[in-house]
Amino acid sequence: MRLVKVIALVALVQGCAPSPTPASTPPPDAPVQATRPADSVFLEDLTWTELRDAIKAGKTTILVPVGAVEQSGPYVALGKHDARVKMLADRIARNLGNALVAPVVAYVPEGNIDPPTEHMRFPGTITVPPEVFRQTLESAAMSFKLHGFTDVVFIGDHGGYQSDLKTVAGDLDRRWAGSPARAHFIGQYYQATQTTYVAALRKRGYSDAEIGTHAGLADTSLAMAATPAMVRADQLGNGARPGLSLGVHGDPSHASAQLGELGVDAIVAETTAAIRAAVARH
Repeated sequence: MRLVKVIALVALVQGCAPSPTPASTPPPDAPVQATRPADSVFLEDLTWTELRDAIKAGKTTILVPVGAVEQSGPYVALGKHDARVKMLADRIARNLGNALVAPVVAYVPEGNIDPPTEHMRFPGTITVPPEVFRQTLESAAMSFKLHGFTDVVFIGDHGGYQSDLKTVAGDLDRRWAGSPARAHFIGQYYQATQTTYVAALRKRGYSDAEIGTHAGLADTSLAMAATPAMVRADQLGNGARPGLSLGVHGDPSHASAQLGELGVDAIVAETTAAIRAAVARH
């Protein structure tokens, strides 16, 4: 009988005691604490006062990375260019030391809509008229000049609009001749993927037919190194043989992040050197 009473008393106490609240669970009305990475070089991570202070402290170069939303075959996500140019711009800005990175320009000329041409023949690709694209770049650059940047640098991850970047930078540079500001088109960013990177792949025994020009070995390997989440690596080499009907020029079957690092290193090194040289000339 005494044991029964003890058990009943313990049960009563446990039933009345409040349930413990996990120490890691904040109250329902607690404010969300959000912080940016302390060393971020991305413009959108800063407040306007943080940006003002950064420019005063010497961050006077702004990189304008240009990507694209386009098909890259069945194995690479549509946002490849946007994600890749952002990652590489981060590396380049850190190498420079005095640079920040603007938001990626994702809307670029990709061909006609009616009738659809080039990559517009594949679902997901987005296009804008060339004049709209150039005006967007011009307005962004003028905004950066207004806020105190002295060197506006255009880099592009896609081959189709390289001449547009060069035209806009040249026009702005002539207009800004009487001011401290300058605009720069750095073609070495894209050229490195067509020269140094391709030469390194050839040296390792890969043929031009494999390397390709779009979504082939070179392009896919570069995506695997820079933005691995964009690549369906488990599907490479499976299914139909890559070809133009699938939006692929080249053969990505043997693509790897290790090969892609050759391209990453070339792009970062050659672009950093070109920007330093361009800024020094002015």
